[in-house]
Amino acid sequence: MSATTTGAGPAQAFPGYLECLAEADEQAAVAVARGLLEAGVPAERVLLDLVAPAQAEVGERWARNEWSVAQEHAATHISERVVAAVAAYADPRPTRGRIVMACMDGEWHALPARLVAEVLRLRGWQVVFLGASVPAAHLVSYLHRYDADAVALACALPMRLPHAHRMIEACRRSDVPVVVGGRGFGADGRWARALGVSWAPDAPAAADLVADDRALRAAPVARLDHLADDEYASLVKRRGELIDSALADLRERVPAVADYTPAQLDSTVGDLGYIVDFLAAALYVDDQTLFAEFVEWLVEILVSRGVPAGAVGLTLDHYGHELRDFPRAAGFLERGRAVVGGLSAATAGR
Repeated sequence: MSATTTGAGPAQAFPGYLECLAEADEQAAVAVARGLLEAGVPAERVLLDLVAPAQAEVGERWARNEWSVAQEHAATHISERVVAAVAAYADPRPTRGRIVMACMDGEWHALPARLVAEVLRLRGWQVVFLGASVPAAHLVSYLHRYDADAVALACALPMRLPHAHRMIEACRRSDVPVVVGGRGFGADGRWARALGVSWAPDAPAAADLVADDRALRAAPVARLDHLADDEYASLVKRRGELIDSALADLRERVPAVADYTPAQLDSTVGDLGYIVDFLAAALYVDDQTLFAEFVEWLVEILVSRGVPAGAVGLTLDHYGHELRDFPRAAGFLERGRAVVGGLSAATAGR
């Protein structure tokens, strides 16, 4: 198929571009972006007003179970190719210092970070993009070997916040200022503030922040005194035990689990682990809304795939019993159960 822009801006080109992603038509998608560039639309706007919102829609379609993982991966690959094409067309020359951009260790959603990296490059920075899931030790080793004016770290999932904090502190020990971004720090950056690090809500804001060294180094004070209660560390130590016991509990209370295929069983174990990991992250920053928002997201995902909301409630009940001596965790789990109850009632009323 082919696609052409129907107007002079990204908004007009968006439906056709999204169709290219749906059809896995890489050449047509690149042609849409190139058509905008040749029409005089700045490269930054093509990245932020076309590629970024289209990729967000790709994620939503996967979440609604309208697209398979394979379709989502194909679309993401095409978006990466489009970003490369836009960057090659713009071909900016560096006029400023060096920024090192990386995703948190364990964070594989690299495209949002790549978009930020390209915007910084368009603003004149020499950007070294290290890609997805960069171990903290490797990042620090790189910083010791090559000078950098700042490090930009991306995190899409809040469960990575404890890892993020370790990476942030490692960079600071190398005397390199840090700016973070991504949904993993909260829509308003609240969890970045809890970790005591400068946060940017989007790529232009990140570009403005790294250009202001004084503002970049004026990070908020971390608010982590609650970690003294040891709940976070104790929960992490019990992760494997909790997952095993939760799976055994499901097998006993939900007979259908015995007939799960290996793929279904792997998916179930993964979800049990995510619940523990998000609970741990909520304990780390002491914010029950982090866990409640995750539970709401998980229930919506599972319901779209035919799994009743009550299945999540059963696991939260089990974890609540196992962690009854963890006051903060018990409170967060109770809030999660309330979320499940509300969603179950809403689903039943449809």
